[in-house]
Amino acid sequence: MTAPLVQSRFRVTGMDCASCAAKIEGTTLRIAGVAEAEVSVAAGTLVIRHAPDADLAPLAGRLSPMGYALAPLAAGGGQRKAHDHGESCAGHDHSDHDHAGHDHTGHDHAKHDHAETGGHDHGAVPAAEGRWWSTGKARLTLLSGLALVAASGIGTFVPAVQSWLFLAAMLVGPVPIARRAIAAAANGMPFTIEMLMTIAAAGAVVIGAAEEAAAVVFLFLVGELLEGVAAGRARASIRALTALVPKTALVERDGATVEVPAASLVVGEVILVRPGDRISADGLIVAGESGIDESPVTGESVPVRKGPDATVFAGTVNGEAALRVRVTATAEDNTIARVVKLVEEAQEKRAPTERLIDRFSRYYTPGVVVVAALVAVIPPLLFGGAWDAWIYKGLAILLIGCPCALVISTPAAIAAGLSAGARRGLLLKGGAVLETAGKVTTVCFDKTGTLTAGKPQVTDVIAFALPDAEVLRLAAALETGSSHPLAKAILDRAAADAIAIPVAEAAQALGGKGVSAQVEGREVFLGSPQAAAARAALSQEQADRIAALNDAGKTVSLLVADGAIAGAIAMRDEPRPDAPEGLAALKREGIRTLMLTGDNRRTAEAIGRQLGIEVRAELLPQDKLRIVGELQQEGAVVAKVGDGINDAPALAAADIGIAMGGGTDVALETADAAALHGRVKDVASMIALSRRTMGNIHQNIAISLGLKAVFLATTLLGTTTMWMAILADTRATVIVTLNALRLLRFGRRNDA
Repeated sequence: MTAPLVQSRFRVTGMDCASCAAKIEGTTLRIAGVAEAEVSVAAGTLVIRHAPDADLAPLAGRLSPMGYALAPLAAGGGQRKAHDHGESCAGHDHSDHDHAGHDHTGHDHAKHDHAETGGHDHGAVPAAEGRWWSTGKARLTLLSGLALVAASGIGTFVPAVQSWLFLAAMLVGPVPIARRAIAAAANGMPFTIEMLMTIAAAGAVVIGAAEEAAAVVFLFLVGELLEGVAAGRARASIRALTALVPKTALVERDGATVEVPAASLVVGEVILVRPGDRISADGLIVAGESGIDESPVTGESVPVRKGPDATVFAGTVNGEAALRVRVTATAEDNTIARVVKLVEEAQEKRAPTERLIDRFSRYYTPGVVVVAALVAVIPPLLFGGAWDAWIYKGLAILLIGCPCALVISTPAAIAAGLSAGARRGLLLKGGAVLETAGKVTTVCFDKTGTLTAGKPQVTDVIAFALPDAEVLRLAAALETGSSHPLAKAILDRAAADAIAIPVAEAAQALGGKGVSAQVEGREVFLGSPQAAAARAALSQEQADRIAALNDAGKTVSLLVADGAIAGAIAMRDEPRPDAPEGLAALKREGIRTLMLTGDNRRTAEAIGRQLGIEVRAELLPQDKLRIVGELQQEGAVVAKVGDGINDAPALAAADIGIAMGGGTDVALETADAAALHGRVKDVASMIALSRRTMGNIHQNIAISLGLKAVFLATTLLGTTTMWMAILADTRATVIVTLNALRLLRFGRRNDA
């Protein structure tokens, strides 16, 4: 019996593009016992599925000559049981491409600062990456530029040595480039951009174009530097979330308040949050009431008023009053840490479009080499063309054909889209989910806790024998101390109306009927209409009124005081405030909406009429599963929105399962996507983000291929020089990367 595969995760530094990822994957797969390798440039991670006895130790040594450094992400090398990524993790093949100038000297992986994430690496930038201008790549680019300027300046005054000076200037860059090309070829990947650059530089020298070769090498290094800056910005977009959590906290210990590292907080401790401070941990408010600015986490600009027993999140900002907060999650498990972890894992899963580009790239680069060789050789051999001129054109085609822009076009957009969503509380678990979301044509919602708040609220207080305020006052007295959801609804309404609640004496709970007590000398009863009718006569008008409330899907409790029907209180689990807006946004996009609920038909249809949504009620879990399947058979792309537990079969069967809930909801671990803040409108935002991301990908592919087509034509016509060719590729790479980064602005201007 074959031993089960295990999974190891590593942080990789020195990566700038998808072709870098391809080279790392290719090298990793040559290690004996490795079954799969998955690299995320955006997350800076390498995930390996391998046999338990596979020796991964040589991998770092093989990657180092190509400019990449490796460090394990978790204790024990990051090994854990593998999970099946299915199609998204297998069969990836990429063009072979690497970049020069990666410097990792002095990188101490043992000294990464994990203080903000409680000892787990959720993406903190390693120290060696530092500022872009302090990297080895920047130093190599500067040295190459200075050498080019020196050669040009000295050569102007001493023309006899000019060609030798440009040759020397050119060699500043190609030496490390060639070294990396040779290292990649030794690992089974001969068709890399380093190899193309090496051939082009050598060819230019042979035909007497050393000056142009030096300029080409310098422009290549500049392009690589810019690409690294852009990649670093994309990588930092989600990691910046970790910086929101303060490094220290004021904790109550041994009767005193002391300042400690936030990473040292344990569940159950009480922290003091002063006005204006960031909250250092997820928790529940023990004492105090204040407006909480949750915009750093949720994007909402209006502070949320919170008091005792309310949930607060690490990284949010306390407003005007001091709070005492009991910690409910350690630093490595707070909302922000979990979001960062989930997004990085999502970035490791490729979208179908990305896999298609990868497969195309496998044949693209060798094809470019063949075309360049034919252009250089065929015209001189068959048509008497000048060898120098056509070799020059062939070398230019080698540079134009660099796949950088093409292979980065999709993963850059996917990474930016996932990061933008996470910052808005929209978690999509992988590029495939992000891509599919934009194709959704039907959204099926659960009712309770999804379209509704998940708890009853008082909707009507009706006066019969007593005024409505008195009805509510006496009812609240009977329900004081009860934890029943209906009782809490009555007490919440009394608190909202600032009603002083009297003391109830000799209270008795009558199973299945209601509760009775003495209140200010009165015999008072609160319970179901049937139980109340047994204690006091119910008029036809009162019965009709109760029936109308029931028809509206409301639960009615009657108050009996001194033997008479004093009044009625109607309650219902009301729609979320944003539900009408969210459903309207979906309908504007032509998306069909349905409510699939196990609740009774009368209540469900009442909510459905209020929201304007198609209703299927009194459903068992298997019924919801069946309906999702029927919709798919009709050709619909179905998203199922629910709590991730009761609706588990339907969530799994849908094209996308979306969990609704707060940042600590277990549904985060079960669904394909999650709306962390429980807003119905977030579903529409998720679909809008997907469509914008796919539009961005199509733009990037058009830019990368379009520019190459234009410069290929001009090269054959003899109007494109080598330095223009490398500039075209560099420019395309930077353009598509910056275009992808525009997605990070999603939601900042009424986009969400």
